[in-house]
Amino acid sequence: MRAEIQISEGRPAVLSYWRAGLSDVPDEVWDHPLLEVLLLPDNALTRIPHRIGSLPHLHTLDLGHNRLTSVPDTLGDLTGLTRFLYLHDNELTALPESLGRLSRLAYLNVGENPLAALPESIGSMTGLVELRAQHAALTRLPAPIGDLGALRELWLRGNRLTALPDSVRHLRELRELELRENALTEVPGSLRGLPLLRRLDLRSNRLRELPDWIASLPALEKLDLRWNDLRVAPARLEALTARGCAVLY
Repeated sequence: MRAEIQISEGRPAVLSYWRAGLSDVPDEVWDHPLLEVLLLPDNALTRIPHRIGSLPHLHTLDLGHNRLTSVPDTLGDLTGLTRFLYLHDNELTALPESLGRLSRLAYLNVGENPLAALPESIGSMTGLVELRAQHAALTRLPAPIGDLGALRELWLRGNRLTALPDSVRHLRELRELELRENALTEVPGSLRGLPLLRRLDLRSNRLRELPDWIASLPALEKLDLRWNDLRVAPARLEALTARGCAVLY
């Protein structure tokens, strides 16, 4: 099946093979070195050729909902990626360290993969505004994640995290943090003092207590504590609700 092609300034800018029944990346892709958007989601791809790195003008690449067990190191050559990289819902057990070269990428989704860890180089992806790694197999986050100074949203539902690294305290732009369905036994102390954190989802962990400092998070608008075995002093919750924070408990 041929791609849906969108033309810009007399050349193909977008190639879309959404649900095209593909098992391989079509050869015609390589005929368009000035391509800006390549969409290959919802196919049956098991591999991505190393030639993917020869498309330096891509700003968006969608490889989600395939059967990939690995992606080539040459993904790191796509330094023009500034908008979106979708790798979710594949069979990836690891990501290449070369992703760290994508320093201008704003959005990365690697969720729904059996990932044991994120690459240490993720701290070099300093343009990230949103990072999604939901329903993976993460037991920890790499310490360099604290170098993502522009990060506003971090989505980590359905992993095996028991703690967050101390470096998370440096995510001063973080607004939304989803930690639902992990294995946390306490609210991570590295969240203390985050100035812009608005929504904190801690549902379905193993929390027993709520720390005093939670009420001092200056921008907190919603705190979800459902499905934990919590013992919380009513006054602590009242301090939050009195200032307009919605607490679900």
